[in-house]
Amino acid sequence: LDLRPSKSVADLKPGQVGRVQHVDCEGAVRQRLLDMGILPDTRLTVARVAPAGDPVWIQLDGYELALRMNEARSVIVEPLS
Repeated sequence: LDLRPSKSVADLKPGQVGRVQHVDCEGAVRQRLLDMGILPDTRLTVARVAPAGDPVWIQLDGYELALRMNEARSVIVEPLS
């Protein structure tokens, strides 16, 4: 039983690090996120959030991605910091 808290990328603040647990969506959006390298056990850092909250920029594997808020909500992470 895993009791560690999980959150979505949308719940993290800039500078926070998370490890991807799973991508909680289907179809083209899911495939796009996986193609961008958002895979289980990948560490990512929230770089910044737009003033209106959309998009959210994340850093992983040395590059930066912008996620729409609905995409950020579907990336479930274990917060690491």
